[in-house]
Amino acid sequence: MPIDWFPLWLSLRVAALSTLIALGAGGWLAYVLANRTFRGKELLDAAITLPLVLPPTVLGYYLLVLVGRESPLGKLYEAIFGTSLVFTWQAAVVAALLHSAPLLIKSTRAALESVDHTYERAARNLGASEWRLFWRITLPLAHRSIFAATALAFARALGDFGVTLMVAGNIPGRTQTVALAIYDAVEGGNGMLARTLVLVVSAVALVILSLTNVFGPKQATR
Repeated sequence: MPIDWFPLWLSLRVAALSTLIALGAGGWLAYVLANRTFRGKELLDAAITLPLVLPPTVLGYYLLVLVGRESPLGKLYEAIFGTSLVFTWQAAVVAALLHSAPLLIKSTRAALESVDHTYERAARNLGASEWRLFWRITLPLAHRSIFAATALAFARALGDFGVTLMVAGNIPGRTQTVALAIYDAVEGGNGMLARTLVLVVSAVALVILSLTNVFGPKQATR
């Protein structure tokens, strides 16, 4: 029986899109948390961390309430795009984003806070703007750690199951990601398909982790 590779390609696309969004919006949040002091900062950090500890079904329920057809966001999305967000592959992107963005934000914040601020103070004294300082000083010093955080977020998004099932469903050829396809294969007694997909996903994850080790932060040697 030929193997349907749609779930794998969908998972890769969903993980790539959610990681790009997380890198943009999450990178900004990480920068704010690392460099600004404001009322409610610790509460915001706790809210960002919350998806890391809540059960996936709880996260999925929150998303259903937030983007469902009867919610303000759901109605706005349907008015703009002419279709409901729930039970679409775009919903899988939102699910993967919620599942992976907290890891990227926390790791990126730690990377930005670990930068030697002596260089930043020197650049400010020389008249560098905050924008120029970030791109020319902060980011080059923290880019290895941010790359590692991005790779790990991609891997986490690739393997999401519970949140995706709640908001995107398990529709073959439409919203069925590789994690859901593996579950269906096991439930249906298709051991060959399950083993094939498991090995492929494991290989992809191994490559990602290897790249993280190669291009990630250099470990100090003694």
